[in-house]
Amino acid sequence: MTIVTWNCNMAFRKKAQLLMRYNPDILVIPECECLEKLVFPNEVPVPGSAVWYGDNPNKGLGIFAYGGLKLKRRRIHDSRFRFIVPVSVVGNGLELSLYAVWANNPKDPEGTYVEQVWKAINVYKKHIRKKQTILLGDFNSNTIWDRKYRKGNHSHVVEFLDKKGIKSAYHAHHAKVQGKEEHPTLYMYRHLDKPYHLDYCFLSNDLRARIVNVEVGSYDEWSAYSDHVPLIITLASGTRNEQNVNSNKE
Repeated sequence: MTIVTWNCNMAFRKKAQLLMRYNPDILVIPECECLEKLVFPNEVPVPGSAVWYGDNPNKGLGIFAYGGLKLKRRRIHDSRFRFIVPVSVVGNGLELSLYAVWANNPKDPEGTYVEQVWKAINVYKKHIRKKQTILLGDFNSNTIWDRKYRKGNHSHVVEFLDKKGIKSAYHAHHAKVQGKEEHPTLYMYRHLDKPYHLDYCFLSNDLRARIVNVEVGSYDEWSAYSDHVPLIITLASGTRNEQNVNSNKE
């Protein structure tokens, strides 16, 4: 199974083919246009299932599934945290709980970025399972920006999830600590000298044990399309049905 997130800086329909080389099963795309505007070129596979959320038809949060997986936005979604969207992912013997993330709410005076994630996971804490759980997307945060005396910084989010056995795939696979990443996911204003790691895939223990590879896109390849680069997580197949689907994809 391949999981990908990429903040595409809008107009995903014109850039989707760039991600198809990874044969994604799940995509989380911040700054994505609404489904009505998503007309892909002929060479781009049409997602089997999709969820979009937002109030700007040109710039919301898109979630897409392929290979027999089906998505559904869960009723627990609290619109106060408009771009932290709980989604069920089912099919091929899987039943995953996905929290798609684009931490961006300038209308909240208590905090625009990681504070949104912090408040959301506390509201959803009874629903965040210790198994079959993914939090994926643009968190717009890093430990280097922690405010020591403010509750709800990046480290607090990491600690909260860690207590449930949910940890960053990148940091687990590359043996890095938070704030000491070697692979940026954002080059601010597309400047090579302004690199930051802001995009994450947090996985429950059972999924993290299946990590085969965690790849971060390069500046040279992706800066023409966005100030973010993709984060690609490959997991070993976990069920017979999933193995069959992956074999067909290959």
